[in-house]
Amino acid sequence: MSLRRIALRDFVIVPSLDLDLAQGFSVLTGETGAGKSILIDALQLALGARADSGVVREGAARCEIAAEFDTPASVRPWLDEQGFAGEDDSLLLRRTVDTEGRSRGWINGGAATMTQLKSLADHLVDIHGQHAWQSLTRSEAVRGLLDAYAGVDTSTASTLWSGWRQQRKALQSATERQNSLQQESERLAWQIGELDKLQPREGEWEELNAQHSRLANAQGLQDAARDAAAALDDDESSAASLIHRALGALQAQAHLEPAFAGPVEALQAALAQVQDSVHSLHHYARHAELDPAGLEELDQRLSQWMSLARRYRRPPEDLPALLAGWKTELQGIDQAMDLDALKVAERRAWSAFEAEINRLGKQRQAAAPAMAQAITDAMQSLGMQGGRFEVSLQRMDEPQAHGWEHVEFLVAGHAGVTPRSVGKVASGGELSRIALAISVVTSRLGQAPTLIFDEVDSGIGGAVAHTVGQLLRRLGRDRQVLAVTHLPQVAACGDHHLLVSKRQSGSTTHSTVAPIDHEARVRELARMLGGNERSEVSLAHARELLTA
Repeated sequence: MSLRRIALRDFVIVPSLDLDLAQGFSVLTGETGAGKSILIDALQLALGARADSGVVREGAARCEIAAEFDTPASVRPWLDEQGFAGEDDSLLLRRTVDTEGRSRGWINGGAATMTQLKSLADHLVDIHGQHAWQSLTRSEAVRGLLDAYAGVDTSTASTLWSGWRQQRKALQSATERQNSLQQESERLAWQIGELDKLQPREGEWEELNAQHSRLANAQGLQDAARDAAAALDDDESSAASLIHRALGALQAQAHLEPAFAGPVEALQAALAQVQDSVHSLHHYARHAELDPAGLEELDQRLSQWMSLARRYRRPPEDLPALLAGWKTELQGIDQAMDLDALKVAERRAWSAFEAEINRLGKQRQAAAPAMAQAITDAMQSLGMQGGRFEVSLQRMDEPQAHGWEHVEFLVAGHAGVTPRSVGKVASGGELSRIALAISVVTSRLGQAPTLIFDEVDSGIGGAVAHTVGQLLRRLGRDRQVLAVTHLPQVAACGDHHLLVSKRQSGSTTHSTVAPIDHEARVRELARMLGGNERSEVSLAHARELLTA
């Protein structure tokens, strides 16, 4: 599984490019300034790297990058979950950037975010840059290399560390605030006691006001019921009497006029409703009583509500919620004042975190010597005979989210020298070779099907360069390897050779990449050797490199 094809449109100085890539070890070479790293830059953009308008070729409205991969089994579930599943075993990533710097991405034809593109990167490509040695001076990068070698996953430790820190902070804060918490607890308890005497219920304020209005107007309500009942049924001009009269007139003639049936039916229904209303009004008038004592009681309760509402500067209807909030707040303060419980919670969180980071520490302790020996072995073949690589693990005074260990790489360039921190190695060539040795060792462990080395052979030459080429060729037997190089010894080891060339068209510069055959490859190697590519001596040397 690997990178099958990459296509560019209007990218930097490339108007158009469609390049098929093969398995094994492929080298990219070309003259200085031809744009040997353009493919790698484009590939990183396809994998979600940050972009700006500078990647758009001058005069074009936008650039487009497309990269087709074999789909690794590790990403199939994620593709299905995200709705990006393809119809076959290919995985197509596409990215566009316009002159305003706006960017869009796609996965298998579906619109994708940059975060989604980035989530695929580690499963597809592992890129080692020419300045890889710089990361060896950063503690987090060094630890990351060891953890990758050891198979250490710090996600659980990080979660437990956050939990422990929160518990420790809560305990420290509660210890420092005991006096103020006690005062706050007493204040809340007194306020809660005041409101608890009232025992306000949600919605009770509205009920009290409605009930008070009814009792305060009880006499008027009784009078209204009696007057209404009288108007409906108690005298000759009442509604019931008039409906009776109308019914009698229509029913007397209904046998002659069928059209009277509808009005008769309606009047009968109206009479029934009037009679029901009269019955209800008489019942209300008989049973409604004046209740001065009840009204006084309501007045007192409403007065209590208003008094407490004014005291705590809240609308009366908010008192039930205010009481509930105070009780919740008091409960939280009581918990914060319970130092014994907080200490138990802090110790429990620490124990879980400590157990996890101790486990991670054992993994690192076991992996460090093995990683050091593997890199030491690689150094011997890179012109650093007798050199030694060590992985130093120092326990910190207090653990961090990743554990107890501070990880540092130490190196001795040759025999008889005490290993020192990588950052203190003076020789740039040594740093480059050490970084390459680490890249080769750690690359063997990765899961990405495609490995890319961008001029990691900087500062190397001669027989060592040939060894580097052979190392990369061996890596290419198991995985797809693509290397940008300026060394003919490395280029000669490639299974495939891609030539980056630049040409001038008027005032415009164009770059292109194409595979070259054996004879073209001989000429390119002759150029890289520093001689005349048409010189028989240079050509003979180039042929010798290819057959070595």
